[in-house]
Amino acid sequence: MADAMRTHGLFSWNELHAANGDAMKRFYAAVIGWRFEDMAMPDATYPVIKVGDVSAGGVAPGAGSFKGWLPYITVDDVDAAVAKATAAGGTVISLAADSPPVGRMATLADPEGTVFAVIKYAPEMS
Repeated sequence: MADAMRTHGLFSWNELHAANGDAMKRFYAAVIGWRFEDMAMPDATYPVIKVGDVSAGGVAPGAGSFKGWLPYITVDDVDAAVAKATAAGGTVISLAADSPPVGRMATLADPEGTVFAVIKYAPEMS
C-alpha cells in the first residue's frame, strides 16, 4: 500500500473545521467511536482523530468562517500545485505556508467552489 503522506495525488488527511471542536469530538466519538489525542503545536493543541493506533485526521476548533471537512491531498510541490490550480480556474483560499512541524500547505477551491488543501509533509511526519 502506498504511503499517503509521501505519494503525490493521494488523499492523506481529513480535518474537521468546527466552531465548537469539543462538541464535535463528543459527537463523532458517540457516532463513529473515534477517540482523540492532543498533539502539541507551536500556538495551540491540535486534537488528532484516532482509529485504534492510526491517526486519521484532526479537528480545527474555532476555524473561522469555513465549517466542514477539509480533505488534504499530498503533492510534491505545494507552490507548483497552487500555480497550476489558479491557471486551471481554481481559487486560493489560503496562501501556501509552512506549518511546523507538519509541512507546507495551502487551501484551494476548484472552479465549482469545492474546497481542499494540498500538502507536502515535513520528512519527520511519516
